[in-house]
Amino acid sequence: MAVDFDFYLSTMWSVLKALPLTLEIWFFGIAFGLVIATGLTWLRASGHKLGEYFTRAYVFIFRGSPLLVQLYLIYFGLSQFDFVRHSPILWPILRDPMYCTIVAMALNTAAYESEIFRGALRAVPVGQIEAAKAFGMPAFTRFRLVTLPIALRLALPAYSTEIILMTKATALASVVTIMEMMGTAQKIQHDTFRPIEVLTCAGVIYLLLNLSIARLFAWVEYRLSPHLRPPPEQSQQIKPVPEVL
Repeated sequence: MAVDFDFYLSTMWSVLKALPLTLEIWFFGIAFGLVIATGLTWLRASGHKLGEYFTRAYVFIFRGSPLLVQLYLIYFGLSQFDFVRHSPILWPILRDPMYCTIVAMALNTAAYESEIFRGALRAVPVGQIEAAKAFGMPAFTRFRLVTLPIALRLALPAYSTEIILMTKATALASVVTIMEMMGTAQKIQHDTFRPIEVLTCAGVIYLLLNLSIARLFAWVEYRLSPHLRPPPEQSQQIKPVPEVL
C-alpha cells in the first residue's frame, strides 16, 4: 500500500496549527499549579495541624482520582449549583471550557508537585543546614541560600516528569469541546476515517514536544549541578620529571 505523504503533511500542518492553544493550556495549568503547590508545601511544612490535615486531604483526593473525572466534575458538575450560576466571579470562569481545563489541570498537578517539593525539602542534607546555622545565618537567609537551591536541584528530575505528564494531559481538553491538538486530530479522523495516519501524526508531534521539554530540563539540571559535572580533560598531560642519578 502506497504511503500518502500529502495527507500526512496536511494532517501534520492542521494539528500543528492547534499547538499554540495546547501550549497555552499547558503553560497556565502548570503556572497556577506551581503557585498552589507552593502554598500546599508551605502548609505541610509549617507545623500547623489544621494546615497539614487540609494538605493531606487535598493530596489524597486529587492524586486518588483521575484527571478526567475532575475535569468532568468542574465543567459539568459545578454548573448544577445555583450559587455558581449566579456568581459574578465563578460563573464567567466555570462556563468556559478553556478556564475549566486550566483549573482542573492546576488543581491536579498541584497535588503531585506539593509532594515532590515536600520530599525534596526533606532530602536536603542535615549537615548543610547545620553548617549554615553554625555560620550564623538567619533562618530566612539559610532557607534562601542553602535549603532552597539544594531542594530545587533534588526536585527537578521528578518535577520535569510531572511537567511532561501534564503536556500529555492537555489532550483531555478535547472532551470539553476545546480544539487543541488532540481535538483537531479527532475532527480530522472523523472526517476522513483514517485513524492510524491521523493519530500517528498527533503522536509524533506530542513526542517531539515532550522531547524538547525533557531536553530543556536536562540542560537546566546540568547548569544547576556544576559539582556533578565531570572534570574537563587536560589537553596536555604533565609528564613526570625523570629522576637525576
